[in-house]
Amino acid sequence: MRTFFLLILGSIVFTAAGQRNHEQAIERLLQQQASAWNQGDLTGFMEGYWKSDSLRFIGRSGITYGWQQTLTNYQRGYPDKTSMGTLRFTVLHLNKISGRYRQVIGKWELTRTIGNVNGYFTLLLKKQRGQWLIISDHSS
Repeated sequence: MRTFFLLILGSIVFTAAGQRNHEQAIERLLQQQASAWNQGDLTGFMEGYWKSDSLRFIGRSGITYGWQQTLTNYQRGYPDKTSMGTLRFTVLHLNKISGRYRQVIGKWELTRTIGNVNGYFTLLLKKQRGQWLIISDHSS
């Protein structure tokens, strides 16, 4: 009976530690994106997104499909460091959907000399080849 209890307890601890590792990896991805943005590096910012024509980005202008078109839209909307400002993400909820999928709900804030802006986002991430990538982004 004691061995059974220890196996169950060990399994719970192992699962909780694994879950926290995934959460930390996703939080690092968002930190890396903010860092690239804050350096004026939109291509680096986009490294957190799935490089696929099936990437979905939903914003105020509607839906955009594909990594390259999403990057092009960012470049058009944020042509220089002044328009980009300083980005900060706040994660409000990080939810496990399955072993390979996570949902992140959060807030984004741009501090800029031309006026601050902010909004919210919902991300769907998929673990592919050991790396978490954003496959769908709805930002407003």
